[in-house]
Amino acid sequence: MQHVATEPRGEELSLAERAYRAIRDRLVMLEIRPGAPINEDQLAQSLGVGRTPVREALKRLQYERLITTYPRRGTFATDVNITDLAHISEVRQELEPLAAAQAARRATAADRAVLAGALRELGSVDSHRHGADELMRLDLQVHRAIYAATHNPYLEDTLVRHDNLATRIWCLFIDRLSDMAGHVEEHGPLLEAIVAGDPEKAAQLARDHVEGFERAIRAAI
Repeated sequence: MQHVATEPRGEELSLAERAYRAIRDRLVMLEIRPGAPINEDQLAQSLGVGRTPVREALKRLQYERLITTYPRRGTFATDVNITDLAHISEVRQELEPLAAAQAARRATAADRAVLAGALRELGSVDSHRHGADELMRLDLQVHRAIYAATHNPYLEDTLVRHDNLATRIWCLFIDRLSDMAGHVEEHGPLLEAIVAGDPEKAAQLARDHVEGFERAIRAAI
């Protein structure tokens, strides 16, 4: 898994935080399939941690709607429900442009270096060489770097959660989406606008990107 450069490295994170991020990204990338049972012991073993950090991580993931617990049945990865797309898009159409504009205004020199690095990585995207999984991880990396550059933890948390849910929908329909590399490469002009400190242009490009995502998914259904 690629790390977003703005996130602390492994040794700086608590066990619960490491468990949370690892399980979160398995759920987001559908490595744990929608509807699959969640086994605490297996997760703890595969991550090399105890059950307590896993249990703490699962509490957060339930709040983020990535897992669901049913009385007397157990805990499962949340189903991906296409009817959620309109609700998720409604939130993202308002908040993604805000985040892009605020990142353009507030990004520090360190943030701009991270965003420029992501821009270089986007420039080397080759849909023949990069698999769908790699493109999805790059997409997540770019989004999370933009949200971090807003320096608004409430906005960042909200958008990370909604981007995770949107990514699960995308992963579900990935085989039917024709131009996935093109969708990821759209981030290039957006990153350029943020690095250049142009909030109006960044906001418009972010809005276009969210609308394009929803159209692509609806066309694939």
